Amino acid sequence: MPIFEFVCEDCEKQMELLVGRNEIPRCSHCGSPQLEKLISVSAGRVGGPSLPLASACPPPEAGPCSPGCCRLP
Repeated sequence: MPIFEFVCEDCEKQMELLVGRNEIPRCSHCGSPQLEKLISVSAGRVGGPSLPLASACPPPEAGPCSPGCCRLP
């Protein structure tokens, strides 16, 4: 099952969910089916060691991260 990132249109929480082929995803916080799929950041390889092509992480001075941020423990 693929993992997708969503934001709930009702409670505005962001989450990552495993979604099966015929499954209707629901918010893991409030249970609403009103989810908007987000575009995920991908990483790739550039001739050798794995290097991220883009980062979803804001700079430290931007404040707290969202779920999936590289600055979270």
